[in-house]
Amino acid sequence: MNVGFIGLGNVGAKLAGSLLRNGVDLVAHDLNPDLVQGFVARGAKAGDCAAALMRDCDVVITCLPSPTASDAVLQEMLPEVTEGKVWMEMSTTDEAEVRRLGAAVIARGGAAVECPVSGGCHRADTGNISIFAGCDRPTFERILPLLILMGRRVLHTGEIGTASILKVMTNYLATANLLTLSEAMVTMKAAGLDMATTYEAIKISSGTSFTHETESQLILSGARDVNFTIDLVLKDIGLFQAIADRNDVPLELSPEIIRIMKDGQQRYGERAQSDRIIERLEEVTGHKVLADGFPTELIDDEPEEAGYEVVINREAAQ
Repeated sequence: MNVGFIGLGNVGAKLAGSLLRNGVDLVAHDLNPDLVQGFVARGAKAGDCAAALMRDCDVVITCLPSPTASDAVLQEMLPEVTEGKVWMEMSTTDEAEVRRLGAAVIARGGAAVECPVSGGCHRADTGNISIFAGCDRPTFERILPLLILMGRRVLHTGEIGTASILKVMTNYLATANLLTLSEAMVTMKAAGLDMATTYEAIKISSGTSFTHETESQLILSGARDVNFTIDLVLKDIGLFQAIADRNDVPLELSPEIIRIMKDGQQRYGERAQSDRIIERLEEVTGHKVLADGFPTELIDDEPEEAGYEVVINREAAQ
């Protein structure tokens, strides 16, 4: 299959890079021509526009910053969708919207897959990220060879829309954990604890998490640049709150998390890095949470491994 890739931002460039690194015939497109030329220099072809990619490629992948952007790109591609074409949406988007757009593709004889990623930009760079895929089973099996080049663990979540629901849930959980870690570390600093010791205590305990083992390091080094901005956090946790509202779930923590992140956005800017949220507590307490020896950027030092489908143990789940 020759593959078109639209959206070469922080995440998209890394996913597209994994395809290119593994020998996929790739056509790249982005509104920023410099990003496209960077891929051309690495062996990709430049795509003229979204419609041309859908016309000329077997599969077109989109990885875009908002549901509005995804809609605009798909509307451009839709007239070129014919029998056998596949659209893969790797953006984090609203499940109702991806179902609407997917239905439009399927109505023209194509196939639609939503496949958001989870696990951090550093793992997207090495092909070790996790991928959720929502679509019918035959389509999933058709595009699985591409998914396992971009991610290590691939989970078929069910029909289209299910992957988006699960993705915003995971981002909600990561944001909640970032806020509790911020409170924990500032409190330990105020109590006179050593910050490097605090980091290790959390890491080896029941309180550890993926967020701690990645973002806490960037907080402690002072870099506070996890490559994910507050506006994107608010988009994702807002989508999670909307799912709860639609299903009449009276969440209590979620509205407070949204309030705190909005306050951080007002203080530090719309595109501020999300891990700067700890600075709200640092400022009010006068305690700076820093420690020597922590990295200023996250690098996935695990070797790139062949991806695989995560098989659900339904007997254990019953």
